[in-house]
Amino acid sequence: MAKRSTPSLVNQWFANPSKDLLSGLVVAFAMIPEAIAFSGIAGVDPKVGLFGAFCLSLTIAVVGGRMAMITSATGSTALLMTGLVATGEARGAGLGVQYLMVAGLVTGLLQILWGYLRLAYQMRFVPQGVLSGFVNALALLIFQAQLPQLGLNLHFGEAHAEGHGSSLLPHGAQIPVVWGLVLLGLVIIYGLPRLTRLVPSQLVAIVLLTAISIGFSFDIPAVSSLGTLPDGLPTFSIPFGADGVPFSVETLGIVLPTALAISLVGLMETFLTQDILDDKTDTTTNKNVEARGQGIANIVSSLFGGMAGCALVGQSVMNVDNGGRTRLSTLFSGVSLLAMILLAGPWLQRIPMAALVAVMISIAVSTADINGLRNLRRIPKSDTSVMVMTFAVTMLTTPHNLALGVLAGVALAGVLFSRKVAKVIKVETIDISEQERRYRVEGQLFFVSKIYFMQGFDLHDHPERITIDLSQAHIWDQSGVAALDQVIRKFRLGGSVVSIVGLNEESLDLFERIGGQESAHA
Repeated sequence: MAKRSTPSLVNQWFANPSKDLLSGLVVAFAMIPEAIAFSGIAGVDPKVGLFGAFCLSLTIAVVGGRMAMITSATGSTALLMTGLVATGEARGAGLGVQYLMVAGLVTGLLQILWGYLRLAYQMRFVPQGVLSGFVNALALLIFQAQLPQLGLNLHFGEAHAEGHGSSLLPHGAQIPVVWGLVLLGLVIIYGLPRLTRLVPSQLVAIVLLTAISIGFSFDIPAVSSLGTLPDGLPTFSIPFGADGVPFSVETLGIVLPTALAISLVGLMETFLTQDILDDKTDTTTNKNVEARGQGIANIVSSLFGGMAGCALVGQSVMNVDNGGRTRLSTLFSGVSLLAMILLAGPWLQRIPMAALVAVMISIAVSTADINGLRNLRRIPKSDTSVMVMTFAVTMLTTPHNLALGVLAGVALAGVLFSRKVAKVIKVETIDISEQERRYRVEGQLFFVSKIYFMQGFDLHDHPERITIDLSQAHIWDQSGVAALDQVIRKFRLGGSVVSIVGLNEESLDLFERIGGQESAHA
């Protein structure tokens, strides 16, 4: 049975200090390349992602609902920002980041609202097919965002390329070098764990590829091409005013679609990560508290020049596997991240983009639901349809809208589930005598099942007495009441005396309130 007791404040921070500090340090190494790479996806300077990772980690360590979970800039949220950044730049040079900060503030407010509205409870009704389609679409989008760095400036990569400028795209003699480094990076990432897991293979790949790039003086895009790394602590700044964006309804209209998508997609990924960690640590944590914590963290990040984010699945699992259990591990990961940036900034700027592409491709692979894809022939066709719907809507919308894909998948799942439930209802006919007939109904009567319900009655035959036994049935809505009302009325119009027996209290109350009174007294 899961543990439900809440640890004391001291235990939440200092129950496991040595392992928490070491784990936080290791996680920080893994967070740096991803924060930089996700900044590139969003089309902003690396410092925006790095400041976001720092602020999010520190804030969520204090206000989060799940200890030892790592929150930072993520691929799922970064992918939703590209259109907004481009829109902001079109409205004024340098305004793309300002609009992104406003979107982060609105995202935080929405997530706090979702927390108080207990959105986490509604997430329980998201089926596995939707989750599978969500992560597969996310994986493909992350992979697609890397294609321009490989010299493949395809249509779906244009937004990414425009957000960075053509200087980032390899060309001519650079392309074979970039491809070779990416392949070498993938070999290291997937091959090193077979030998040892003492150090993160992604970190080793970055270090070795950087050393090769510097040693051979390769003229290829590097982190410095993305922009400048921070050389100091983040500073408080409100993104409105003379140097920012207008504080107006128009601004809200521009950022709201992006903020809404980030708030929902971010919480979905956070809740999935929370479930994974709860299972690994045999604990139960409050998702609504976590939702509010994520909202506060995104507001703080936006006020200090960082991008909005959510929980990171890979780093969170890495933290727990390395012994991280308390809030201290999350806090120290953020502190270590910023310390390494300030102390080793010049070296970080020389990391080739090819190394980050290799890391992001590995993240895309690990994000995808590989087992679900392998078992496509085994799972029910309805689940496959839901997965495909979620995936297709996400990929076909412009910009790629993960939130809309999830909503489409949930809607289709609801329709398919309703059809399954509708066929469960059964009407059995029992002829007691030539003058008396009994209908026994079993199942759920609502808007979808009403057709199958009415088909179970012979409405053209009218014996003297008809009894409809609903002791094994339940009426859920107005459509169910209308269907029963129609059956009673048709039998009575044919001269039969109709009796209804076995209605449970809730169904009887609904039947009498909506339509049963007229039939009962007809």
